[in-house]
Amino acid sequence: MCKTKLVLSFTGSLLNKAVSFIVFSFLDLFDFLLCMLYKVADFFIEAEWKPCYCSSAKEAITSSGKILVSEQGKSKIVCLTSSKLHLEEISDTLYTRPSVVSEVSKQTVNELKRLKVDGNVAQSCERIKKGTVRSTFTVNSTIIEMLQGKIGGQQSHPIPRWSDCDCKFCTCWSSSSRDTLFVKTQGPSDEAHEVVLFIHGFISSSAFWTETLFPNFSSASKSTYRLFAIDLLGFGRSPKPTDSLYTVREHLDMIEKSVIEPNKVKSFHIVAHSLGCILALALAVKHPGSVKSLTLLAPPYYPVPKGAQASQYVMRKVAPRRVWPLIAFGASMACWYEHISRTICLLICKNHRVWEFLAKLVTRNRIRTFLLEGFFCHTHNAAWHTLHNIICGTANKLDGYLDAVRNHVKCDVNVFHGEDDELIPVECSYNVQRKIPRARVKVIEKKDHITIVVGRQKTFARELEEIWRSSSGHEPSENHH
Repeated sequence: MCKTKLVLSFTGSLLNKAVSFIVFSFLDLFDFLLCMLYKVADFFIEAEWKPCYCSSAKEAITSSGKILVSEQGKSKIVCLTSSKLHLEEISDTLYTRPSVVSEVSKQTVNELKRLKVDGNVAQSCERIKKGTVRSTFTVNSTIIEMLQGKIGGQQSHPIPRWSDCDCKFCTCWSSSSRDTLFVKTQGPSDEAHEVVLFIHGFISSSAFWTETLFPNFSSASKSTYRLFAIDLLGFGRSPKPTDSLYTVREHLDMIEKSVIEPNKVKSFHIVAHSLGCILALALAVKHPGSVKSLTLLAPPYYPVPKGAQASQYVMRKVAPRRVWPLIAFGASMACWYEHISRTICLLICKNHRVWEFLAKLVTRNRIRTFLLEGFFCHTHNAAWHTLHNIICGTANKLDGYLDAVRNHVKCDVNVFHGEDDELIPVECSYNVQRKIPRARVKVIEKKDHITIVVGRQKTFARELEEIWRSSSGHEPSENHH
């Protein structure tokens, strides 16, 4: 019996790999063809080419008003604002995603350039001998014209793009002077009460919290805590700028600008789900003395083996290029294919009102539409850059975040994970506990990535109330094994 299971398991795994290779080889080619199609469509509809990451990272990044630079092999961008010049890292997974088409193209280009290299090497050696090469920091050759373009008021892409939804719900932020996130607030407004910040996950919204937990908190909690649930930059009813690269800094700046600064928040509890856990950790590290408790649901923490390229390793863990399970197939489509994922957004997000109507019609209004709203209401630009720059791009920073929380953020850390979560494995939560020994990990039986909250909101509301109560009244203990 045991041998039969092993044979079946091996056969199934082999079949999955074989089918996946065929399917993703086809998708590699299909995404390449879609790239050409979108360039033509963008040119005819918007009278300009839409840069992408297929051919040139420089073209895609600098077109958004950023300046691409490199330092010791790492890609960074210079962000220009009205008063500051920012230098921050972006994920190399945006423009380095190995595929059949890319490998063939790369080999062809390398062969064509091979003859030029010999001449360039001789010139480079001569420059080094003369001492003209002194630094490993290189600014992209277009920096001067980029600065001139920014100062001169560079034109950004239309808002919304032709492939984005233009309904009032999705574009409400563009019709007002508001330059902050959409925030749903519940509880007393005076500063004397404790603050709780809720951060949702990828392609979700504040409704993930407000439609589940907010109605189920006790009357005592509603009078004690002031609750803030945000729509992250690029999602829900928050701004969706086309010139943003949706980096960690941009997300944190908007959270501070929308919640912490205007409400003069001195201390707060954080509750975060999935991708939001990364932003929660970064926020806790930035405000170490202000965080009273940190509650993480399904944190996507994958320790990177020594010698591995961090962002590429995490991308393959999150999006393994497999057709089964289906959730892994969906994650792979979203992460590996810039133009296929744009097509999905075009078909689903742009037409979300039709899909919502059909869902209500088929289910006779039995389905909770807030999950659909969170899934539909974003732009491809926001989802694509957030996925790569937050999930993949922070792979080499998460160890530092967790070390800082362990050593400098003196608050209780609680981690919840669904036993049946096929998107983020339970092992990720135990990885967090290994880095922060005082963290409590609770695995919820027969629950997955979504039902860890949805369907058990009353129970989870009571659990959160207990966490906040104990964190406010006592010093956090050092070990909770």
